[in-house]
Amino acid sequence: MLERMDDFFTARVEGYDEHMRQYVEEDSAFYAFTASLLPMTENAAVLDLGCGTGLELEAFFDLNPAAKVTGIDLTEAMLNALKDKLPDKDITTVCGSYFDVPFGEEAFHAAVSVESLHHFSEEEKLPLYTKLWKALKPGGCFVLTDFFADTDDQEAYFRRELIRLRKEQDLADGVFYHYDTPMTVDHEKKLLLSAGFSNVEELGSWGSTHTLRAEK
Repeated sequence: MLERMDDFFTARVEGYDEHMRQYVEEDSAFYAFTASLLPMTENAAVLDLGCGTGLELEAFFDLNPAAKVTGIDLTEAMLNALKDKLPDKDITTVCGSYFDVPFGEEAFHAAVSVESLHHFSEEEKLPLYTKLWKALKPGGCFVLTDFFADTDDQEAYFRRELIRLRKEQDLADGVFYHYDTPMTVDHEKKLLLSAGFSNVEELGSWGSTHTLRAEK
């Protein structure tokens, strides 16, 4: 049975960091690499979409202790774990859906998301990426490290399976359920360009996890 997204992560907050470090391919490497692509200037304002317990933020604050981070996550328990882990850092947490939370305009030097956006479709992500583009300052960037499909056929299969399961379980529209529906890297790049980003590059990969950097 599919679980609501917020319920899924609330139930797994205990031991979440250990699980990610043990089972996600080369995660220590990609968290550190992702952090290295974020701005190192003092008081850099960074938006984290789906920040969870802040594994990427631990690495980022090691590099830039004076950064100012706004972290958005659906799960209050995850945000509480983040605040407990980094109590002395400048972190503003927002419990809610990054699809609904306003970001403002030209408010952030950079944005980041790690292992979160592969749960959503092209149709859901395009308005989010457009909103994100507006929220970045001129010259800002979005660093996306995520799980991607290897082929178009694989991408289509994941999407069909989610539709089938939602129908089979008679799940309400407009509610997020935990199921992976990754896009291919090429499709994600095209989507980010469609949202207004001027240049999108793949900068690293670890198995099915890839890092993209999109420039405003």
